[in-house]
Amino acid sequence: MRQRVRVIVADDQPMLRAGFKALLESAGDIEIVAEAGTGAEAIEQARRHQPDVVLMDIRMPGMDGIEATRQLTRTRVLILTTFGLDEYIIEALRAGASGFILKDSRVEDLLHAVRTVAAGEAFLSPAVTKQLLDQVARRLPAAVDRRPEQLAELTERELAVLRMLAAGLTNSEIASALIVSEATVKTHVSKVLQKLGLRDRVQAAIFAYESGLIEPGRSSA
Repeated sequence: MRQRVRVIVADDQPMLRAGFKALLESAGDIEIVAEAGTGAEAIEQARRHQPDVVLMDIRMPGMDGIEATRQLTRTRVLILTTFGLDEYIIEALRAGASGFILKDSRVEDLLHAVRTVAAGEAFLSPAVTKQLLDQVARRLPAAVDRRPEQLAELTERELAVLRMLAAGLTNSEIASALIVSEATVKTHVSKVLQKLGLRDRVQAAIFAYESGLIEPGRSSA
């Protein structure tokens, strides 16, 4: 039996909160411990209930979801978004979010995302990640050349893994591309994060774009 996942739903629309609550709790292993209609309320409820995950909308009155995420340094946040809000994704991820899920995603994808983030991993949907990061990366200032300082410690294989992470490839897809086992890929990913001082795959993807290792619209190949 799965370990119970404790979640806070933060969205300024009561009907949407009720809908997410019903969907999540129907899984049986997810409990909604609190709801919030603003970023400030999300912070207050998170400090009170210590949830495994905060499902956070970006646009809310007063303090928005990005600032709330920035302040929830000890809580894992899964951002709720739509394609129309892709310009805010990069800010949310920089603020410390562990991933994002579209509001119109399938129920099984939402449940998977919540469980993944609760387990301490970043949630990246490959197709959505590549599209959104490409769109957002085009709005970034010119990339700062960090490669001599921060990428010099990476091996060629680790650089290849980083490029594939930035493209949103899963461990299985990276393993197939490099003709290695998934366990080996996990080791490479762990070393990349450690050497670059990054928390998870989401930060690694952002780093690859901002450092110029990956250019918007180009394949990781």
